Amino acid sequence: MPTMKRLRMGLVGTGPWASSTHAPALAAHPDVELTGVWGRRPDAAASLASAHATTAYADVDELFAASDAVAFAVPPDVQAPLAARAAAAGCHLLLDKPVATTVTAARDLAAAAEAAQVASVVFCTLRFAEPTATWVTEQAATEGWFAGRADWYSSFYAADGSSPFSSPWRAQRGGLWDVGPHALSVLLPVLGDVTEVKAAAGLADLVHLILRHSGGASSTATLSLSTPAKASGSTVELRGEAGIALMPSGGGALDAFRAAVDALVESARSGRPHACDVRFGLRVTEILARAEEQLPAG
Repeated sequence: MPTMKRLRMGLVGTGPWASSTHAPALAAHPDVELTGVWGRRPDAAASLASAHATTAYADVDELFAASDAVAFAVPPDVQAPLAARAAAAGCHLLLDKPVATTVTAARDLAAAAEAAQVASVVFCTLRFAEPTATWVTEQAATEGWFAGRADWYSSFYAADGSSPFSSPWRAQRGGLWDVGPHALSVLLPVLGDVTEVKAAAGLADLVHLILRHSGGASSTATLSLSTPAKASGSTVELRGEAGIALMPSGGGALDAFRAAVDALVESARSGRPHACDVRFGLRVTEILARAEEQLPAG
């Protein structure tokens, strides 16, 4: 059997996630050739490209032209228009969550991917990490869920906590947009699409959501990036006829991203859409935008 050609894959972004996760995973993947790096800071792009023996591009469209697919590690509202351009250039898309923070931008991106007929995968860590990915699949196959909850208490911006992955867009948009996609990525496959959402604000960026799902169940989500460090943590719980199911702790981001790359390669080769594709990313943006409308400005 002939060896299948590797997917030429470019990287957009040079920040901590791109350096610690995206670039190493792409450079080492057996089915991928890392074709190059583009970033808004040319010096950072040159450094990251050199570390992985690839090319730093000064023009992002030249990177798209040299690639079959592109992975994105940039803020969502930078990602959306660039990814639409990549799709128009015929590139498959490995997107970060959320795909955008406005419905218009997310719809434009989804439309561009559909028009170009390119594959897409949105990297929601828990949908690709083990054992959480298997847990979601198992619960989705179980009937009779009555209620669920997904709580993400992160301490990125707590007075006694810090993170190299903090960024201006996270500081501005808060837990709703950063960890909200994580909550929806596990609740929606199990309980069904969201038909109604209610949102209320707590201290700092804390947001509480009440969700009604198409399958009849309801769920809650509590989301924050400013939790005191000693109070941080995450929990996903389901209750129903089968009893109580608690999501296990997930694996590392690097292994999860490798699995997302696997998923994009398979979707690109087979033509079969992935369940966590740009259309799913659009739906997440629609739900979070509806929640944001109900919160006090600022």
